[in-house]
Amino acid sequence: MMSSKKLKVIIIDDELYSREELKHLLSNHPSIMIVAEAESGEKGLEKSLTLKPDILFVDIEMSDMSGMEMVAALDNMKNPPKVVFATAYSDYAVKAFRYGAVDYLLKPFSDEEVAETVQRLEKIVFVSDEKRVNKEKPNGKLAVEEDGKIVYLTPQDVIYCNHQQRETVIHTKQHTYHVKSTLKELEVKLAGYSFYRTHKSFLVNLKEVEQLIPWFNGAYELKLNNLEEKIPVSRNYVKTLREQLEL
Repeated sequence: MMSSKKLKVIIIDDELYSREELKHLLSNHPSIMIVAEAESGEKGLEKSLTLKPDILFVDIEMSDMSGMEMVAALDNMKNPPKVVFATAYSDYAVKAFRYGAVDYLLKPFSDEEVAETVQRLEKIVFVSDEKRVNKEKPNGKLAVEEDGKIVYLTPQDVIYCNHQQRETVIHTKQHTYHVKSTLKELEVKLAGYSFYRTHKSFLVNLKEVEQLIPWFNGAYELKLNNLEEKIPVSRNYVKTLREQLEL
C-alpha cells in the first residue's frame, strides 16, 4: 500500500447486478472504501455533493440522467471526484475522456481490468504525496541487496522493473538485480523520477522509451533504447502514458 489513506468511492448504476459485481471486485483492494451506491444519476449527484468521495464509478446509460450529465453537473464542486465510467458501451470511450474520466471500464467487468484501474487511481491520489518527498532528495539512490552487500543504484540508470514469479527484477544499463521489494514499493520510491506503470507487472523509465507499437485489442508495446524485449502497455494506461511522453 502506498498510503494508509482510503479512497472513498461511490458506485452509481441503475442495474443492481452491475453494482453488486463491481462492489465485489473492488472489495479485493484494501485501498478502496465504498461509502455509498446509487441507482440513478440524480441520487448519485446528491450523494456525491453530500459525501464528497474521491472516486466515482459511473454508468453512462441511466434512465433519469446520463452518467456524463451527472459528471458535468459536478464541475462546480471545489474538488470534484475523479471519475471512472463503467458501461456496456465501448462507443462512448472518446467522449468519456473529454469529460475528464480517469478510466473507462467495459461490462462485464474483469478482475484484471478493475485491478489496473485501482492501481491508476492509487497512483493519481497517493503517489503525488510521495513525489513531493522524493523531490526533496535529488541525490537519493535506490538501495538493493546483492550477495550480502547493499548496492546503490542511480534511478536514471534503471531501464525498467518487472515482477516475475515471486520476485521483482530491476534492469539497469549494466546489470540485473533480483529483489524482494514489490513493484508497488519501487513505484513509490521512484515516484519523483520519470517512471510509469505500463502494466500490472512492469514499471518503465520513460526516458528510455523509443517507440509505442500497437499490439492487439487496444493494448500496445514499448520499444526501449538498446533493448530487444518489448514491454507491454495495458490499454487502460495508453492514454495517460501518451500524455506523459508527448509534448
